[in-house]
Amino acid sequence: MLLHSNIIGEGKPFVILHGFLGMSDNWKSLGRQFSEQDFQVHLVDQRNHGRSFWDDNFSYEILAEDLKHYCEEHQLEDIILLGHSMGGKTAMLFSTLYPDLVSKLLVADISPRFYPVHHDTILEGLSALKFDEIKSRGEADKVLGQYVTDFGTRQFLLKNLYWVEKGKLGLRINLEVLKKEVAEIGESLPSYAQFNKDALFLRGDRSEYIGVDDEGLILNQFPKAEIVTISNAGHWLHAENPKDFFEAVMEFVN
Repeated sequence: MLLHSNIIGEGKPFVILHGFLGMSDNWKSLGRQFSEQDFQVHLVDQRNHGRSFWDDNFSYEILAEDLKHYCEEHQLEDIILLGHSMGGKTAMLFSTLYPDLVSKLLVADISPRFYPVHHDTILEGLSALKFDEIKSRGEADKVLGQYVTDFGTRQFLLKNLYWVEKGKLGLRINLEVLKKEVAEIGESLPSYAQFNKDALFLRGDRSEYIGVDDEGLILNQFPKAEIVTISNAGHWLHAENPKDFFEAVMEFVN
């Protein structure tokens, strides 16, 4: 089974992995910008997300294997690999397992450490969407709003809504499996895993995902890593400050 992707442009392969409950579409604007800099951008949907296949098995080892299979099918080598949050963990593990396939690694707002489960309320809200009753995006937003008060977060989550058929909405995420395996999302990178090539870790100045304590851990496993802070941005730094994010990425990859 091959991961779904949206491929934009021609040039050096640049693979982008979205975060938990996200999809490749979240990266469309930036992906287009990167493609204009002579990159062939692969916006990839990870399993149980977006338009990719659904499966009961879900762990970072499996997500890394999915990406390996994707690279083989598309004959990609020497890739630039960028991952956000959950996608960043997949990217980290992939680069330590298959360093020959990765020329440069970029990780957006996640550290190699363990994170406790913190998506409970969001998953509860998504589970409350009863699509035999909900007939519009507005109604879905109203229900989700009882669980998720932040408007931006709700808009991000509601991007998963789609018309299964006329008059019938559904979600593009495999909610049951993701609820069951949510603890996997916070798993740490194995302590022995190392990537000895260029790496860039980007963090939002308003995010707590990469703290001062994480810096030593990052450098221990990614000795050539640079850590850059994007101003006026939280965890979704690429959406909150796309201009500075784009510039930091381009400076690093060039």
